[in-house]
Amino acid sequence: MEFRELECFVVLSEELHFARTAERLYLSPGRVSQLIRSLEARIGGRLFQRTSRRVRLTPLGERFLADLRPAYDGLESAVSRARAAAREVTGVIRVGFLATPTDVVTGTVRVFERRHPGCVAELVEIPLSDPFGKLRAGQVDVAFTLLPVDEPDLATGGGLNRVSHRLGLSVRHPLAGRARIGAEELAGVPLIGLDGPAPRFWHERIAPSVTPSGRPIPRAGKVATTQEGLTQVALGRGGMVFCTPSADQHGRSDIRFVPVTGLPPSILGLAWVKAAETAAVRAFEAAAADHAAEPRAA
Repeated sequence: MEFRELECFVVLSEELHFARTAERLYLSPGRVSQLIRSLEARIGGRLFQRTSRRVRLTPLGERFLADLRPAYDGLESAVSRARAAAREVTGVIRVGFLATPTDVVTGTVRVFERRHPGCVAELVEIPLSDPFGKLRAGQVDVAFTLLPVDEPDLATGGGLNRVSHRLGLSVRHPLAGRARIGAEELAGVPLIGLDGPAPRFWHERIAPSVTPSGRPIPRAGKVATTQEGLTQVALGRGGMVFCTPSADQHGRSDIRFVPVTGLPPSILGLAWVKAAETAAVRAFEAAAADHAAEPRAA
């Protein structure tokens, strides 16, 4: 038996008018009639007497209403409480981040927790080679990721930043002393790629296979994490492309991060599983957008 049929029966027993019942339930009068007929068919008897002038309960309808009412009121109350709980932003929200929690990440957490003191944001690192696995496994509720994302089951927010790239190179590399490198010069620098289940577009974003003009870029092995990549770079086994904020976080004496010109900007945003969206996820996305819009010191 469907809840909508029972709801329709209870409201019609109160209104005794199909049009008013339809208005309360945001249905058409025809749909109300259909639901009542379906319920009567399930029960096996008429619940209402209908004429062109009035609607009233039959004796069977009156008895059914008396028996149903306590259970219906309890069910309606449970649904209302569940809806209210779904709108609350409390408990814990698990937030995935890639490699380094830059200001976009930590600043968003601060804004979110200030707005929602009853909810704690727990940060969880996500492997560079598997950016969406923990989302789909339910191990995180929302994740910072590179945009755009081409995954039908995932929703994304707007871009939170637009930053340039730097090429990580061993200090012994011939290009390490350059002030900048053009994107076309990447055709002469073997790049370290990813070894993991990330989709093709993600592999291309981390380690492009061609320059903007279409010249092939050689490969220099694969890694699963940023730290593995940095180790390979320091050993002189290839270069690795980083967004500028991440490069700033990973400064070390055996690696130089050389600005790269001519590449599209790196854009960070949030992604979450569409079917698992909650009030906390929506509130976190709003906090991220507002933090991104805050003026930064020059």
